[in-house]
Amino acid sequence: MSFDRLVRFVPKGHDSKILIGEPVDGSVDVGAAVRKGEDVQVKVYSGTSVLDAGSPTSETATIGRVLSPLAREEVGTIRCIGLNYKKHAEEAKMTIPEIPTVFLKPETCLADPWPAPTIIPKHTIASDSADYESELAVIIGKEAKNVSEADALDYVLGYTASNDISSRAAQFAQTQWCYSKGFDGACPLGPVLVSKRLVPDVGKLRLRGLKNGKVVQDSGLTDLIFSVEKIVSFLSQGTTLPRGTVIITGTPAGVGFAHKPQELLHDGDEFVVEIQPHIGSLYNVMKNEE
Repeated sequence: MSFDRLVRFVPKGHDSKILIGEPVDGSVDVGAAVRKGEDVQVKVYSGTSVLDAGSPTSETATIGRVLSPLAREEVGTIRCIGLNYKKHAEEAKMTIPEIPTVFLKPETCLADPWPAPTIIPKHTIASDSADYESELAVIIGKEAKNVSEADALDYVLGYTASNDISSRAAQFAQTQWCYSKGFDGACPLGPVLVSKRLVPDVGKLRLRGLKNGKVVQDSGLTDLIFSVEKIVSFLSQGTTLPRGTVIITGTPAGVGFAHKPQELLHDGDEFVVEIQPHIGSLYNVMKNEE
């Protein structure tokens, strides 16, 4: 399957029809354009999933609502790497790990980009501890088990953006992180899945997080402690990673609790995870759980 950038979306004029396709304009930042209300034209593919996108058809459609590149039933357990940027480990005053630090998110964490709301759970509202973590996400394209670092990229389908929404009060009250990062909708993903062909060197990507237009995170991926190859290989040892597995690779320095004053998330806040080039912007607008 050959593609550059795939998007999963509901076309204008339809409430429930879901299509897969490639933006006609290969340079458009899909998330930013949709947020601005601009029409984004997509060349529709014959498949129904980014895992089996098929081939381009003669049909084009306009994005009405952009979705996560993968559906919940496709991702299984989301694998997450903590403390994977040197400067983030330093700001958290934690020792740089010698092996990847792993925690898990359930599939119910997976969420769509804006216009879908990003929900802050009631108990996180009460403790005023909702935080963002801008991250690069890796999508596995074929089943992987016991793979070497040298072969790891053979199993990668592509890359997208993610936001590891966290409840810091719950996180700091426990030694395990799954609970504090495992709430419904706590892993918005998207909007574009970029082929690994377009990103031969992840270290050349730049990641930024913007809260209400203010840059709060800004890092090259050269600051990663463990490479994508190392992470995929490590996670596959003795463990099958099915097609569609999502791996989020850690966040750089600048998380909300580390700012002075803190930059935590509240109802109505807009947060953008921007990864350039190619991937573009994942927009999330926070909404308090009712």
